[in-house]
Amino acid sequence: MRKAMIFIALFIVLFIAVIHFTAAVRERRAVQQFPPEGQILDVGGTQVHAVVMGAGPDLVLIHGASGNTRDMTFSLAPRLAERYRVIVFDRPGLGYTDRLNSTGATLTQQATLLRSAAQQLGAERPILMGQSYGGAVALAWAAKYPNDVAALIPVAAASNPWETGLGRFYEVTSSAWGQAVVVPLLTAFVPQSVVKSSVEAVFAPQNAPANYSDFIGAPLTLRRVSLRANADQRANLLSEIADLVPIYGQIKAPTEILHGTADTTVGLEIHSEKLVSQIGGATLTRLPGIGHMVQHVAEDEVIAAIDRAAKRAGL
Repeated sequence: MRKAMIFIALFIVLFIAVIHFTAAVRERRAVQQFPPEGQILDVGGTQVHAVVMGAGPDLVLIHGASGNTRDMTFSLAPRLAERYRVIVFDRPGLGYTDRLNSTGATLTQQATLLRSAAQQLGAERPILMGQSYGGAVALAWAAKYPNDVAALIPVAAASNPWETGLGRFYEVTSSAWGQAVVVPLLTAFVPQSVVKSSVEAVFAPQNAPANYSDFIGAPLTLRRVSLRANADQRANLLSEIADLVPIYGQIKAPTEILHGTADTTVGLEIHSEKLVSQIGGATLTRLPGIGHMVQHVAEDEVIAAIDRAAKRAGL
């Protein structure tokens, strides 16, 4: 019996070592395949990855959950760079921006970090466009620092409390045992086919653009540090949104809200239908039949909304 127990213990240790070794190999491969697109800033001791392109009024683009700069640089940022100075950041723990803490950086902490990074780049009062979770960060930025935002464009943004649960995936990956056991397994063994299926699901009812899955750098998100950071942020989001709602009235920036009527990830009625009445002077453009990934499947409408907001801001 004692020998059997020793054998089992050794097998478990070996299995754990294999998982972490395989995960580390895949992480190194991800970094080699998808290196930083821009520059690394030192913002108070935190590394922040920023991509800067174009010339004109400063415009900051903030990606959603499980994303990185590549979501915005795939097509939208280069088009906007024709008449704006576009700045795209990796949010904390994702892409090449450091985690801020081990509990999941709050919306306000993320907004504060990115605001400081933007100021370091000379963007004292930028236009902000954020999609999904990134829209919530943009809202926190505009509400907490109302004098430092020229215009605001929340796109399919999480903005108001909801009643559905967290979901099994995030329940597991945000738990202590999930982060210790399940996250390394995902990093080590999840197949690319599952990643592509997940991408297609978030684009529904539209399809992802050709080559999007290959460009986006999903293996970066599958790194252990990013899976954990993303899960913690998602697990904390509901309570942070509830705290944010009472201060939406502090937002001064001209606000153009966009949301698809077929969005089943961040529901229009739960979020933007309420948000438009919570921010003074805000307008809401409803996009019939459009799902969650508005910045790709309705790119022209996003650019038009940014232009309208910039015009309203006198830019």
